[in-house]
Amino acid sequence: MPLIAVIQNYIKKNNLLEEQEILDAIFLASVLPGPMAFNVVVGVGYRLRGIKGAVVCGLGALLPTLVLVLGLSVAYFQWGQVPLVDRLFMGFTPAMIAIIISAAWSMGRKTIKGVPEIVISVVACTVLLGIGGFYSTVGIVLASGFTGWLLFSGSKTTPPAPSKSEPPVQSQREPQGSGKLLSVSPLPALWLLIIKPSLVLKLFTTFAVMSVTLFGSGYVFIPIIQDLVVNSQGWVTNKEFIDGLAISQITPGPILITSAFIGYKVAGLLGALSATVGMFLPPALLMVVGTYFLDSLKESNEVKAALCGVRPAVVGMLIAAAYVVGSTAPPHWASAVILTTALIAIIRFRVEVALIIPVAGIAGLALY
Repeated sequence: MPLIAVIQNYIKKNNLLEEQEILDAIFLASVLPGPMAFNVVVGVGYRLRGIKGAVVCGLGALLPTLVLVLGLSVAYFQWGQVPLVDRLFMGFTPAMIAIIISAAWSMGRKTIKGVPEIVISVVACTVLLGIGGFYSTVGIVLASGFTGWLLFSGSKTTPPAPSKSEPPVQSQREPQGSGKLLSVSPLPALWLLIIKPSLVLKLFTTFAVMSVTLFGSGYVFIPIIQDLVVNSQGWVTNKEFIDGLAISQITPGPILITSAFIGYKVAGLLGALSATVGMFLPPALLMVVGTYFLDSLKESNEVKAALCGVRPAVVGMLIAAAYVVGSTAPPHWASAVILTTALIAIIRFRVEVALIIPVAGIAGLALY
């Protein structure tokens, strides 16, 4: 991930930590749940200055992106139905498909090494497309981890190096309107603290529970978020969910900051803050505890073997994500052009995702 590379370069340049300490933080972030790059930031902060360092580094990595996403969320829900803006976001969808495919390609090259990994990947994709749902997604992660433990615990396995591509996206069926959406003004919805405190709390608990089921990459988490917030809760529509992912990709932070976009739609400013804290706080706490007990976890062959089962399942889930998001793309020749161009730019020329999304939006304005 780009953020991890930046952290490594800065720490080595300023001689703040030993190389092994940085690698330990990356290893730990890869075996604990939560957004990997953010966990590395928290782990490095803890290594440098204890709890205070973890808090300061975590906030420094998250707050600027949160402010940007909130500003874009306000603009989106106020002007998102303007035809010009609508065409802009139409260009985002095929670009998001390309990003997901490139993520699956990059991860698959590193993790799929034989028939067992292929089978795990295919089964994960089939279950997600055929059954779907939050429990199916969690079941895939647990079952693939257990399968990895059974198949690979006798061999010397090591987690692959963190991927430098940062793709995203998933979604599934259209929501069955549950009538649970609130009309939110662009102003901070402080009145919700009195009228709907239970909704703000529900956002926190929902995202907190989800956050501790994510392993390795924020992109595998997209199916879980989509199923809960679109299909189960009806908090956002399928289109809004994809647009929220695109907004998160425009900003320099982790893709899971999409939680702020969803929280804002549901319960205004308080909802955005509650969802964001729920998404990032529990994994950060686990990262701090894990750093304290790092040595025993680092030497665990069982943990490494389980991850060897989870990673090919993630590839299958990303393939399912690409299929589902592809079904929402505008049926227009421009979608194929944007998708193909974005794929070539990412895979062949390694163009950063942060550049792909805005360019795709401009293309949407011109071509649709």
